[in-house]
This record gives sequence, structure tokens and C-alpha cells, in this order.
Amino acid sequence: MLLELQDVTLLYGRIQALHGISMTVGEGEIVALIGANGAGKTTTMRAISGLRPVAQGSIRFNGEDITKMRADLRVVRGVSQSPEGRGIFPGMTVRENLEMGAYTRRNRAEIKEDMDRAFTLFPRLKEREKQVGGTMSGGEQQMLAVGRALMSRPKLLLLDEPSMGLAPMLIQQIFDIIVEINQQGTTVLLVEQNAQQALSRAHRAYVLETGRIVKSGTGSELLHDPSVKDAYLGVA
Repeated sequence: MLLELQDVTLLYGRIQALHGISMTVGEGEIVALIGANGAGKTTTMRAISGLRPVAQGSIRFNGEDITKMRADLRVVRGVSQSPEGRGIFPGMTVRENLEMGAYTRRNRAEIKEDMDRAFTLFPRLKEREKQVGGTMSGGEQQMLAVGRALMSRPKLLLLDEPSMGLAPMLIQQIFDIIVEINQQGTTVLLVEQNAQQALSRAHRAYVLETGRIVKSGTGSELLHDPSVKDAYLGVA
């Protein structure tokens, strides 16, 4: 397995946000993590990327225990995150934002290759190459956030709510691009409120409720599970 979480517990002060969760992501997969607001989805992503310390349990990536590894070293190992709320650098241009995604790398030829890849995946970014990120639309900023995460050439791409606040047509486009990124060889762990879109594209998925994994299966299985339909797909 590329990523393994084993009995991971995480605290915010005295509040226990994750209650011993275990999950895996295999190389080449799209794995979705769905659940209601406050279920612990973003907290799980922060634990994996090293932005929040784990109280108990372990996180292994590519066979290596990274539970206590600094966040920047996890990026070097191949873990890259596009955070909830995009988190771009609003005062920097599109190109400068993308260059920041490659801050751990030194091979200029490979960086240029990945810059070209980002512009191919997101032609709008090429059109806006010299535009300041903070002046772009929400959809364009989301494309930039994903493009920046790809600039570290990750083995595992963490996507936290990539469709949040986007128009329906852009949501479809973002998810199609996620599939394309995966088909090009990047493993994806996807946190997403839009369960219909996430499950229809995920190889496997987990359902998180109040910091506990309560259900798992293939994307198709959960898409057709009556309890998941009732809770997350708006189908009674």
C-alpha cells in the first residue's frame, strides 16, 4: 500500500477529533473520504500531510513511517496537498504560485516539464499566467491550487474539497481533470462534500462520522448503499 493509517487518534486540545481511524490508499487509486461537516475529513488530511500532530497510531507512506516527520519532508517524499479553501498566494501571479509548488526541487528542466503539464491540464492558467492569483475567479483559483500541488510531482495528491463553491459546469470539469491526473499515474486521496461526484469516480471510499470510519467499500458499492444514499446523496 502507498499510504496506511493505523489506529490514528488526533486531538484539538481536549477534543478528540479522530478516534483510532485505519485506512489505506493503494498506488494508482482514487480513494474518496466522505462525510458531513465536522466529521474529521480535513483533520485526516492534515494528519497525513503533517500539519497536525498525531496523538496515537501510525502513518506509513511508501513503506516508511512518517508519523512524526515534518510536513516539508513529507512533500519531498511525495505527499502534496491542495487545501480546503484553495490557499493560493493571492499577491503572486499564476506562474509564481506554480513555482512555489516546486520549492523543494532543483531540476529546472523537470520543473518546466511540470509547468507545461499544469498549463495543459488547465489551459485557463496559461491564459492567466501573469495575472495575480487573488484577482481570479473561484474556479480559476481552484485550478491553480491543484496545479500548484502537482508541481512537487507527488506520488500522492491530497485534494480537500476541490469542488467547494464552484458552478456545476466547473465541478464536472474539475472531477474530469482529477480522473485524468490519476490516469497519468498520480494516486489521489479525495475529501469531498459532493459525494455523488466523488463516489462515481473513486476506486474505493470511506465514510467518516464524528471522527470514526463507519463504512468502506468500492465507490460503486457506496454509491448504491441505501444508508449512504439517505445520508449523503439526498436520496431517501
